[in-house]
Amino acid sequence: MSLPEVVSREEWLAARKELLAREKAATKARDALNADRRRLPMVRIDEDYRFDGPDGEAGLLDLFDGRRQLLTYHFMFDPSWDAGCPSCSGFVDQFGELTHLRARDTSLAVVSRAPLDKIEPFKRRMGWTFPWYSSGRSRFNHDFHVTHDASVSPIEYNYRTRDELEQAGVGYYLEGVEPFELPGLSVFLRNGDAVFHTYSTYARGLDGLGSTTSLLDLTALGRQEEWEEPEGRASEVGAPAGSDKVRYHDEY
Repeated sequence: MSLPEVVSREEWLAARKELLAREKAATKARDALNADRRRLPMVRIDEDYRFDGPDGEAGLLDLFDGRRQLLTYHFMFDPSWDAGCPSCSGFVDQFGELTHLRARDTSLAVVSRAPLDKIEPFKRRMGWTFPWYSSGRSRFNHDFHVTHDASVSPIEYNYRTRDELEQAGVGYYLEGVEPFELPGLSVFLRNGDAVFHTYSTYARGLDGLGSTTSLLDLTALGRQEEWEEPEGRASEVGAPAGSDKVRYHDEY
């Protein structure tokens, strides 16, 4: 095993301060990138996607559960499988307590093509409590490019066609017998009963996600803190915002 070099405390401190400067630059660059993400335009969703949930059939608007924003994790679970993807399982293990998201008018739901009679027992086995819906009766997974079947829609992943992925040296994303599943996360905003798609990310765009702040950073309203750009997003939601407004999750 290759381990870090052993140095004196003084040498370590000098190296750490040099790295800290780069970390601060990366934080500022991330803040600017998040602001540009919030400035993205959005697309109205006119398709009447239908899902199966524990309370019966639901539309996309129902997945918001009355809140302003919706994060959907596209969990790889083919209808022919008996269990969900291990990698996706490790990812959603990070979600933990969702109250902090909900206090910021944001819901989170997991969506897979597998039927509920496979999703529910696997969810119990894993001890998860987040909402999980089956999209097996709609084009939802295909339209958001996480189920790949050329007979249903053109093959695309991470905003690249099959040819573009192969040219970029990542054609392995599309290896497999169709239809096949890949992970992703999509974000929606509603204005009244109108639903809009604001963002989706795939592949390594999922790295580092899972915390409340990292998930809120993907949304159009962001963390809803006064320092964020563009201005005016924090005031649109009446929920507590800012690190000084964080509560114990049973006190919101």
